[in-house]
Amino acid sequence: MPLRASSLALLTLLALGVRGAANADELPDLVRHVNTLQGTNSRFELTRGNTYPTCALPFGMHTWTPQTGHNGDGWKYQYHKDTIRGFQQAHQCSSWSNDYAVFSLMPVVGDLKVDQHARAARFSHDDEVGKPHYYGVKLANGVQTEISPTTRGAMLRFRFPAERDAHLVLDGYTGRSEVRLDPDNNRIVGWVRNGRNQPRGFVNHFVVQFDTPYQAFGCWRARSGEVEPGQDQARGRGAGAYVTFPPGAVVQAKAASSYVSAEQAELNLNRELGDYNQLEEVKQAAEEVWNRHLGTIMVEGGSEERTDTFYSCYFRASLFPRKFYERDENGDPFYRSPYDGELHQGYLYTDTGLWDTFRAQMPLNALLYPEMHGRYMQGLMAAYRQCGWLPSWSFPGEAGSMIGNHAISLLTDAWAKGIHTFDPAVALEAYDHESSEKGPWGPANGRRGADVIDRLGYLPYPEFREGTAKTLEYAYDDWCGYHLATLTGHDDYAQKFAARMRSYQHVFDAETGFMRGRDADGKWNDRFDPIEWGGPYTEGSAWHWVWSVFHDPAGLAELLGGDQAFIAKLDAVFDAPAEFKPGTYGAPIHEMREMVLGQMGQYAHGNQPIQHMPYLYAYTSEPWKAQRWTREVMRKLYNATEDGYPGDEDQGQTSSWFVLSALGFYSVCPGVDQYVIGSPAFAKATITLEDGGKFVVEADGNSPENVYIQRATLNGRPFERNYLTHEEVTSGGVLKLQMGPEPNRDRGVRPQDRPYSVSTAAE
Repeated sequence: MPLRASSLALLTLLALGVRGAANADELPDLVRHVNTLQGTNSRFELTRGNTYPTCALPFGMHTWTPQTGHNGDGWKYQYHKDTIRGFQQAHQCSSWSNDYAVFSLMPVVGDLKVDQHARAARFSHDDEVGKPHYYGVKLANGVQTEISPTTRGAMLRFRFPAERDAHLVLDGYTGRSEVRLDPDNNRIVGWVRNGRNQPRGFVNHFVVQFDTPYQAFGCWRARSGEVEPGQDQARGRGAGAYVTFPPGAVVQAKAASSYVSAEQAELNLNRELGDYNQLEEVKQAAEEVWNRHLGTIMVEGGSEERTDTFYSCYFRASLFPRKFYERDENGDPFYRSPYDGELHQGYLYTDTGLWDTFRAQMPLNALLYPEMHGRYMQGLMAAYRQCGWLPSWSFPGEAGSMIGNHAISLLTDAWAKGIHTFDPAVALEAYDHESSEKGPWGPANGRRGADVIDRLGYLPYPEFREGTAKTLEYAYDDWCGYHLATLTGHDDYAQKFAARMRSYQHVFDAETGFMRGRDADGKWNDRFDPIEWGGPYTEGSAWHWVWSVFHDPAGLAELLGGDQAFIAKLDAVFDAPAEFKPGTYGAPIHEMREMVLGQMGQYAHGNQPIQHMPYLYAYTSEPWKAQRWTREVMRKLYNATEDGYPGDEDQGQTSSWFVLSALGFYSVCPGVDQYVIGSPAFAKATITLEDGGKFVVEADGNSPENVYIQRATLNGRPFERNYLTHEEVTSGGVLKLQMGPEPNRDRGVRPQDRPYSVSTAAE
């Protein structure tokens, strides 16, 4: 790489706060382990991740990807398809939510074809490379397409075959758009507005700068299919443009965008791409960024397949939440809010659904990137000021999808772990409002039925859709509010939230041993079957939702009949037949099929409600079973291929579960400063902390058979507990485990060895 590009890469790294080796030559080659096509073999009927081959920098504002699906299809890339119709600047974090602020470029050879179906070109995975810092594919039309990313843009290169006309088609996608061609400066500029959950006036301004003069140009309109040769401007629904180059041209395009203004898009392009002349320079700079980022965790002593799986998951976990802020001419952060449409100073992040990510993805960020995570907390509070509500599903504005009020989980977890970048009094005020009123967006924005919970102690079903699941998650959220209030000396809030945090007890049926739906008169719902999905539950059955008492496993164990009954109930999850009844869904949904395909009984790892359940053994007298089952889940349900996940990846959550679990611990109850111990997947893992310290997990004798902890020391001292504290990890040190093929049934069995439960804690 030329010195200029190396210097730019270093500046980029410094700006990102990336840590690791001082020189690029010293960096381990970790991107070779990442397959960005992991999880792409997904369909509506069965999910293997619902991912697409993302090409982006860590937490980058934009990502780029090939597009196999038609415009507006949530399944934008599916491994089984064999044509590509565009290369998108994209932001999708879920197939179920589609995308926003999208435009694409597509190379066309010979006769000009602008329609997305007509221009599609065949390809083979044998001619495709998917890495974090580089995507490349040779299309059957003879065009080699390559992409390397920056935070708010990318460099693309198209190598056209000789002897036929070469065109690039810019597609304005599904909503309104404007394109303006500037042949004197070899560029296309404009804006797009498409997708959901956006305030009036929200647009994505873009600029595409070519290094090769185009010979002809024009506009086209998706609605009518009309092509307008020589026209230099178009505006309307699906307005697009095209440019034509000589046969055999090698065209490089610098593309960047801004949610602020056209001028800011230009600034973003010049700042991030202005001094690069060749795609190789951007590629090498991005590779260095990713190798440093992935090098924050170094794993050793595992198979090549396990290493590939780990770093592919770590890559996917490093994409969310996405930066929504930009840098002004002075380098200061600012953004145009998706909540009120105004410009604000500071940091904002988006594209994350907290129902999924509060469990592992956000705790992983809090551990590895506390400075960024602190900025994210500031962004949560900024959103509250700008729209009157805490976010629950930002995309980029508030969607309110799923259930729960989980912003308070993030805020409490951050505070408990020493990330004090916000005013807890304002956070508690915001949560008090959030948990008392119903907001204007979907079910997870505010709390419908708050007065009913206060009166009955639970949300009745069928009066309230998914009432039992909501009761359980609201109880956890109320505990988070209680715990933050307790930590910060706000006794009035603590008393208020404490009165509701045990609401889970009111939906537990001792006769069946499950959480159940009950109506407003207290009567349990008729015809109960624990394998029936839906009804009072969200995307699951009674087998999955009985465990959603994150803050009080000891209290749950007491309801179930004590320690041995709790263990027997946990065992029963894996022993039960992998059967389901569709219930109120009326027909099988993909999560049901994925549970059966996993063949782990009623354990449905492909969806979030039960993902913490194997770790609950650590709260019992048989903690070794947590070691057994977490290793089994990692072994059986994850790999680095297109079939890599057991269900939706969900904005980094399912990947983060693997990353944390492979290190040997997991965040069962975000909001306390504890990580529950399982069984590490590698003989050694070294975490480089943000302050430069290192925490090392050494698992001597680790192997696919040796999954059980025989004995442990922490910094040379005997270690019996089934959890680590956040301070123990972030202070640096060595957790040394001796692994074996049979469990040590005497280790970690004392009550004091068990992780936090509010029923047994001294607040």
